[in-house]
Amino acid sequence: MTPGELADVIGTALRECVASGTIAVELDQLPSSPVVERPKNPEHGDYATNVAMQLAKPAKANPRAIAAALADQLSGTPGIAGVEIAGPGFLNIRIEAAAQGVLAEAAVVAGAEYGRGGALAGKRFNVEFISANPTGPLHLGHTRWAAVGDAIASVLSAAGADVDREFYINDRGVQMDMFGASLRAAALGLPTPENGYRGAYIAELAAEIVAEDAAILELPEDEQFVAFREAGYRLQLAQQQDTLNTFHTYFDTWFSERSLHADGGVERALEKLRAQGHVYELDGAVWLRTTDFDDDKDRVLIKANGDLTYFASDCAYYVNKRDRGFDTNLYLLGADHHGYVNRLRAVSACAGDDPEVAIEVLIGQLVKTMRDGVEVKLSKRAGEIVTLTDLVDEVGVDAARYTLIRYPADSPLTLDLGLLVKRSNDNPVYYVQYAHARISSVLRNAADLGIDWRSGAIAFDPALLEAEREGELLRAIADFPGVIVGAAELREPHRVARYLEDLATAYHRFYDTCRVLPRGDEEVEALHVARLWLCAAALQVLANGLTMLGVSAPERM
Repeated sequence: MTPGELADVIGTALRECVASGTIAVELDQLPSSPVVERPKNPEHGDYATNVAMQLAKPAKANPRAIAAALADQLSGTPGIAGVEIAGPGFLNIRIEAAAQGVLAEAAVVAGAEYGRGGALAGKRFNVEFISANPTGPLHLGHTRWAAVGDAIASVLSAAGADVDREFYINDRGVQMDMFGASLRAAALGLPTPENGYRGAYIAELAAEIVAEDAAILELPEDEQFVAFREAGYRLQLAQQQDTLNTFHTYFDTWFSERSLHADGGVERALEKLRAQGHVYELDGAVWLRTTDFDDDKDRVLIKANGDLTYFASDCAYYVNKRDRGFDTNLYLLGADHHGYVNRLRAVSACAGDDPEVAIEVLIGQLVKTMRDGVEVKLSKRAGEIVTLTDLVDEVGVDAARYTLIRYPADSPLTLDLGLLVKRSNDNPVYYVQYAHARISSVLRNAADLGIDWRSGAIAFDPALLEAEREGELLRAIADFPGVIVGAAELREPHRVARYLEDLATAYHRFYDTCRVLPRGDEEVEALHVARLWLCAAALQVLANGLTMLGVSAPERM
């Protein structure tokens, strides 16, 4: 029985109590889904709920009296072994071993679908988690969002949402022009322009452009500049895409900023904002009155000289997303973009939307790399920039992804490079992956012994899984669907990583105290089969969680 299933059972019991008059509240005063949690002390039971205390005020009754009525209603419910009242009105609930044990079979049968649900079904999310110029390698800040943003999209999808992963290509403006000028200078052996792009990658990219088309050096200067810019754009974007593929991060949409200007998207957005009454003219410029919605100042859309601002692109991009039918648009931005939060929310409100629903802005904090307590710069080709490729070359995809996801994105992160390559339980990703490999080994050994635990030759008896460590592992498996929903609703995929570590711990404790395979000439018994189902269930949940994080689930280590 999962916490969600128990919450449903409690909800039914509450409605029956109201119908019988033992709890004096209206039906609409009952919680839609009673909170069910694991007690801090396992001796208090498998689960606990504080629903009686929640209902004390509307019922105008002592919470212990409400708890007593609910306990009577729950007693005798199939799957519930006992209900006890604790403290001011908590209910501690014990689940029958058979009711808990069936989760082992359920997880194995569900396979990759175990843990997935419909809490966010019917909702469409656009998750834009990298916004970058195609002017150089992806840096460490992009790397954090490449992992975390992808994981956020994964947990949203697992919770039933329709999700589009989007990369916003900043392919317009001064930075692109400076990129083209820097490439041209490198190809011609000229000094790098002031504020231009440096690093070995610029010279390498310029050489590649010339190698592809030597005639570029014969073009007139103005055409040559544009040709270097466009060729560099194409090659650098392809490199960014290849790098992200290597990092197990894939996008549904690569959205070009240029396209907003080429197809009239900016003009359509301005028309929509005007129609909402928030656009005005002052001193020859066109402004959006974002101060109507808590921005610190109004924003210029069109300068007095007629040039569009970058903010105009921001507005057009938001309107474009809404026109594509997304209910909620997540923007994952870097630590230097705090000022964009109210600005983008104001754009949403100016467009006539509810910013509490239509837009979310998440800010990721800085990442630094350390070795032996000393900060290190890994950059090999990009000047002073630490790139995604540099980090992966140093520690590998799995360690990089898992560690970046494991911590809340809104807190600064220090990566201990020595720890991330360490093959010990001190390294969280190794610890979780080792649990998966360990279970795989147990199942291989079972096969070598000729134990076909899934055949039904010896029936799976969930009631046999009654040992303390078996119950602990089953409860951990039961928690997985709720962890996914919480991670999705809070946009906190680190909850999945931390859960996997707890699950791995629960498995190791189980394995250390519960003999899974028969010794020597022992006959295969029903308990061995039941425990193999439990092992397989833990294996499946570990694999599902790691896959959700874009991390491999090795069968051998």
